[in-house]
Amino acid sequence: MKRLHRFIIKSFLGPFFMTFFICVFILLMQFLWKYIDDLVGKGLEWNIVAELLLYASFGLVPLAFPLAMLLASIMTFGNLGENYELVAMKASGISLFRIMRPLLMVTILLTSIAFYFSNNILPKTNLEFYSLLYSVKQQKPEMVIKEGVFINDMPNYSIKVERKDENTNMLYDVMIYNHSRNEGNVNVTIADSGKMEVTEGKIIRAEADSGKVKSAEGKKFMTITLYNGQSYTEESDRRQGADQRYRFRRESFKKEVINISMLDFEFSRTDENAFRTGSRMMNIGQLSVQGDSLFADYKLRVWRFVTSLNYLSDLNRQIAWLAMPYDTLRVNPRIKPDSIVDFDKHIASLSTFEKEELYQKAIGYARGNSQTINQNLDEMYVRKKNVNTYAMEWHRKFTLSFACLIFFFIGAPLGAIIRKGGLGMPVVVSILMFIAYYILMITGEKFAREDAWSMVNGMWFSSLVFLPLGFWLTYKAATDSGVMSLESYQLFFKKLSGFSFLKRKKSEN
Repeated sequence: MKRLHRFIIKSFLGPFFMTFFICVFILLMQFLWKYIDDLVGKGLEWNIVAELLLYASFGLVPLAFPLAMLLASIMTFGNLGENYELVAMKASGISLFRIMRPLLMVTILLTSIAFYFSNNILPKTNLEFYSLLYSVKQQKPEMVIKEGVFINDMPNYSIKVERKDENTNMLYDVMIYNHSRNEGNVNVTIADSGKMEVTEGKIIRAEADSGKVKSAEGKKFMTITLYNGQSYTEESDRRQGADQRYRFRRESFKKEVINISMLDFEFSRTDENAFRTGSRMMNIGQLSVQGDSLFADYKLRVWRFVTSLNYLSDLNRQIAWLAMPYDTLRVNPRIKPDSIVDFDKHIASLSTFEKEELYQKAIGYARGNSQTINQNLDEMYVRKKNVNTYAMEWHRKFTLSFACLIFFFIGAPLGAIIRKGGLGMPVVVSILMFIAYYILMITGEKFAREDAWSMVNGMWFSSLVFLPLGFWLTYKAATDSGVMSLESYQLFFKKLSGFSFLKRKKSEN
């Protein structure tokens, strides 16, 4: 490897790794803002939160790769241009294409790594991430006592406290409703004061697979100790009608202890097998198999749907053939009119009773078809979107990886043109470029999902727009064009203003 090649690659790898981790961190902050409500106040252990953030970071790598490539390319060639190293290379007879050649090899290698990561590593991490995220969402939040408000977080209990002392953890004017029998507010306990604390104990849990019973140390009970209160219980008689009686029992106490199970508040992981059929948890081969299977089922349902409508017998056969044209055993019944009928004359010849019967029959067929269409249209729409989801994920593994190559051809010439290094101008230009790319990508995906465009056109729309832009910028940078030079635009507007001034002066004369 030539010394110049080593110098360029070394100048590129440092900014690339730096910007890559910066991009992952920024995107991870967006994830935290999105799911902050699901994480706060649930008493999760630090290793659970760290594991969730690690899996989320892996899921953000496909987006961080292209953005880091764009930033690093602009910074590398911007630094070379700002320090006049790029000018020295060109003065030595080295063209911009030869300067970009070693980085092009590195970009191809990074593109391959990005594709391997998206196809082999990302599905496994997505499976871990979504199963863990679902478990976190199902986790009940820690109970927080608020003054003057009923707390329903405890299973089978509703608790209200009028006042609490933060220093002594004492509760005053406590009211507890016991709903364990599901009979309404028939059991209520009132106390002047009390205290709540979590007691440590053994959690006994049975495993579904092996049937074994395991115990582990953890939070078992919420112990509520009440002082100076009364308990009221209403019991209904099983007799009905006028003979029914309601018994009432009141008990006074100076101290009473209530133990509430906290087993539902313990964190438990969801089985990963429930998420294996998701499109984000599959590689290319699995997506192809699952997508083909779903599409075959969708075509069969469409065929059953269109054949359930009521038409003329010949038209029914024609529609059935059109709905499944790839069936080699089905013959296309081409409809040919055997005679020309004057419908107005034929209807006029019918009696009033026959016309009424004909109209009612036609209206019945139309209403039946309309009802069948309304019943099946939403289902067919949802199923087709589900089929498109697997096809979109299949293409996304290629488009996000190929975006690394596209952004290299955009970032390298942009850096050579603007000749600014560091994290100033390159960051601004990179963010604007990436936002434009992301908007086009989301737009194409939406059209592809809704079948407004074909899947290839929709998923590759942003790439088809930015790839010619990259080639154009590379050509402009190689020919030392002033397309990004502020001075050239200032000179252009000066000439334009001078031309308009002379034209106005001639018109006045």
